[in-house]
Amino acid sequence: MKDIPVRQIPTSQQEPGLAGQFNIHDLRPLMDEQDMIQELHRHNFYYLLVLQKGVGSHEIDFTPLPVTDNTLFFMRPGQVHRLTLLAGSKGYLLSFRPGFFPYNADSARSLSTMANTNHQRLSPDTFASIWNLLNNIATEFNEQKNDYFQVIKAHLHILFIHLARQQKQDAPSLQHSYTQQRLDELTELLDKYITTHKQVTQYAALLNLSVYQLNAITKTTTGKTCSALINDHIILEAKRYLLATTNQVNQVAWHLGYEDVSYFIRFFKKHTGLSPDAFRNKYR
Repeated sequence: MKDIPVRQIPTSQQEPGLAGQFNIHDLRPLMDEQDMIQELHRHNFYYLLVLQKGVGSHEIDFTPLPVTDNTLFFMRPGQVHRLTLLAGSKGYLLSFRPGFFPYNADSARSLSTMANTNHQRLSPDTFASIWNLLNNIATEFNEQKNDYFQVIKAHLHILFIHLARQQKQDAPSLQHSYTQQRLDELTELLDKYITTHKQVTQYAALLNLSVYQLNAITKTTTGKTCSALINDHIILEAKRYLLATTNQVNQVAWHLGYEDVSYFIRFFKKHTGLSPDAFRNKYR
């Protein structure tokens, strides 16, 4: 059984406290006037790509997203993506482990606002603020003065506050209310337990909610029942493995916790209109 390729933050840092925990790259020297082409893979860290200038294509969890100037891409650990950036793109690529940030309740709230947002087109004012913060983070990271990692964390907190403000301007009806917070927590649990937990009662117990309360939250925020969200996540994880590995369908089924491979094939076809093999052949 092959796993989806997982990329990690490099550990060859001068500062042991940040080894494998945080990194930031200026795209220009990183790309060296060449195209950047990354095949389908996943990360075990948060991923932030900010483009001042960009042309190419980006697909996160099989959703194509526009690559344009003044855009931002954000990914949670576990999501899969493929990326093509053409030479001449300008921006920053930033990555950090959950153990590095968020570092307290306030920073956790600022980060969770972005939990389900993979793409933002930023206003000129917001982009200018974000760009200045990234320049400062890069300077701190490269110069490594006393307590520089604390300064980086503080700048990250401010960065996510700016992004949350932009998000509310783009969607005034989207408020980070109690229901949205619980939905974000459910999303994290689905990422973590989808291969072993497939019942609404299991997620309700993990969230200390009744099944009725959990369904009320998911219907209010997404228009779907919790059962439907669980099914969506099972299909998403199946797609990830079908396209990012060469595993046989029975191996993908077993990875997802299905001993009855025939049932898994019927389940997948019911929700996608294609058998697993047909899906793989169509989208590879």
